[in-house]
Amino acid sequence: MSESSNHSRRGVLKASAVIAGTAMVNSFIAQSAHAASGDTLKIGLIGCGGRGTGAAAQAFEAKTGPIEIVAVADAFLDNAQRAVEGLKRATGDACKVTEETTFVGFDAYKKVIDSGIDLVIIATPPGFRPIHFEYAVEKGKNIFAEKPVATDAAGIRKFLAAAAEAKKKNLKVGIGLQRHHQAPYIDTVKRIQDGALGELILMRAYWNGTRPWVRPRKPGQTEMEYQMRNWYYFNWLCGDHINEQHIHNLDVINWVKNGHPVEAQGVGGKQVDNGIDSGEIYDHHMIEYTYADGMKLLSECRHQGNTWQSVSEHAHGTKGNADISGHNFKFADGSKWKSAAKGIDPYVQEHIDLQNAIRNSIPYSEAEYGARSTMTSILGRMATYSGKIVKWDDAIAKGPSLMPEVFAFDAKPPTVPDENGKYPIPMPGKYVPY
Repeated sequence: MSESSNHSRRGVLKASAVIAGTAMVNSFIAQSAHAASGDTLKIGLIGCGGRGTGAAAQAFEAKTGPIEIVAVADAFLDNAQRAVEGLKRATGDACKVTEETTFVGFDAYKKVIDSGIDLVIIATPPGFRPIHFEYAVEKGKNIFAEKPVATDAAGIRKFLAAAAEAKKKNLKVGIGLQRHHQAPYIDTVKRIQDGALGELILMRAYWNGTRPWVRPRKPGQTEMEYQMRNWYYFNWLCGDHINEQHIHNLDVINWVKNGHPVEAQGVGGKQVDNGIDSGEIYDHHMIEYTYADGMKLLSECRHQGNTWQSVSEHAHGTKGNADISGHNFKFADGSKWKSAAKGIDPYVQEHIDLQNAIRNSIPYSEAEYGARSTMTSILGRMATYSGKIVKWDDAIAKGPSLMPEVFAFDAKPPTVPDENGKYPIPMPGKYVPY
């Protein structure tokens, strides 16, 4: 199970112990992007899996003022019903979702956004997020979107265009890269940026673990339903595990550098997870990223059992080294430092920060760095799939869409299995990144 899934489950359980019901709605604020501190903040949820349900529970736990969840949407009715049941257990009377405000299908997101909410939580499979984000901005809603924000460069272009419109409308945008709200991370990154390690020479980032959930094919499923249920293993929906999981580590490196890489090259493949239930994504990636100042990042992620496991980020400088994820330094003179910063669960803190911005009309947007870190992941995937040096500017400008032309359960997804149930796997030397 991924780190996000673990936290989502813990978040729901924790929320059930600490969250009481909130006040009834007394005013309708659908047309405003600003809810005053005493107003009820009405929330809609799009994407009712573990992460979406967890994010909604953590939004309640933030408790910046009266909060209600009033509508949910998912492609599947069973997901939506399960989420509502969980949120009612966790939040009591604060969950106001009814059968009439439980929406299902590919267009259900529009019904939630149009239902009079102030804040929408977007936690669908990542391929849909640019579409849902764009519509929420068009309708003037504040947004919390899970990471990654897209699965391809075309989605990044759409997302960034909508993010620019969100700023013009003074909409508040939070992105689920929670390390930015984690006190020891904030302390550690600031010290590195202030020169504690001297000039940075090299950085490293890892998400080495095992394969997360698998949902085998069931009789009677269409290919589209199977892929939607098993979304982690298809690039149009997930973007590969470098995009879905390793983005957290790549985001930290971009944060330290206050920028993004300008090119990438690397290797990867599908060596272990090659059964009929493993879709089309790779099970390992190793990438050399280059930043504008010439500094290199060595990036590694894999789904392979009985191997070295690590979810971490590291920095090497002329004065010493940092385990960023461990929030400690080792200096060349033998001295050490470890952050003493304390804070609450960052999965809750990110909602506190977003809600405070909404309630106090403070400019707030995490959209741009969310998009940059997502594009960093996509850039790495382009490099490993193609075996070529891939330039950032070319990738973001020319990268194609991976999304299907039609969204329907009887429609054909972008990739389909062969007669043996296997999907085509991107091959270095043959795959064309753009």
